[in-house]
Amino acid sequence: MLSRRSVLAGSAALLAGPVRAAEGVLRFGVIADPQYADAAPNLKLGRYYANSLDKMRAAVATLNGEDLRFVVTLGDIIDRDAASFERILPIYRTLRHETRFVLGNHDLEVGPDQLGRVPGWLGMERAHYDFAAAGLRFVVLDGNDVSLFAPPPGDPRRALAETRLAEAKAAGLAQAQRWNGSLGEAQMTWLEGVLAAARAAGERVIVLCHYPVAPENPHNLWDAGRIAGLLARQPHVVAYFNGHNHAGNYAQADGIHYVNVHGMVDTPDTSAFAVVEIAGDRMEIRGFGREPSRSLTLKAA
Repeated sequence: MLSRRSVLAGSAALLAGPVRAAEGVLRFGVIADPQYADAAPNLKLGRYYANSLDKMRAAVATLNGEDLRFVVTLGDIIDRDAASFERILPIYRTLRHETRFVLGNHDLEVGPDQLGRVPGWLGMERAHYDFAAAGLRFVVLDGNDVSLFAPPPGDPRRALAETRLAEAKAAGLAQAQRWNGSLGEAQMTWLEGVLAAARAAGERVIVLCHYPVAPENPHNLWDAGRIAGLLARQPHVVAYFNGHNHAGNYAQADGIHYVNVHGMVDTPDTSAFAVVEIAGDRMEIRGFGREPSRSLTLKAA
């Protein structure tokens, strides 16, 4: 198990100072769903859990050769078991860039007494947060907030999750799946406040979440419509990056680019990650492995 000393040392390493990009240009790395576990592959799903260690080492070597502000992982660092963090986090600590994490559903496949400790293992003060970089505001959402697996036993959010899932099933939503989740009211209020503050400050916004909200997909948050509707009313929200759907996806709606990054864990030896560059009204996504490259225009805020 992770010791207090290793947790503290790991947190310090994960939050090491960034390497600055050129003036007026923001470049950052994106990884989704390494989903490491010391386990046999799931051939039906095409997931090769143990192979993610070598894929991560290769990705880190590539990303260390880039001039990046940070590298973000969009959830599912592990597939299961707290011990899996002990194997993959040391690879992350070899990154020379600042490292950011988003929590995925599989990151919480740990013992009930360990659920509340996962953010700390990843150097996160809380599961949803925001940060600024080069005039942009990055907003990290916790899609596990109201779910059947993240709140500790007895937490009222579990009962609320049962209700929301039942309502999603009654509405015939494709995302009415037990492995999805939703945002709590407190987080929604926080999100509205962060978006308002960013607009007042003249900051464009990029949202980061494990779960998609667009286009329609079985992997979407239960409350995807509510969240996408809120974002659609924000002229300064320009992009939304997520993982969870390992096949990847893309949509543009209301001037927002919804980019679903492919899952690294899939296939025996082909990885997936990207470098994103933002300069002016352009967002260039340079994909590696199974992740496609895209050249996108950002709307004026």
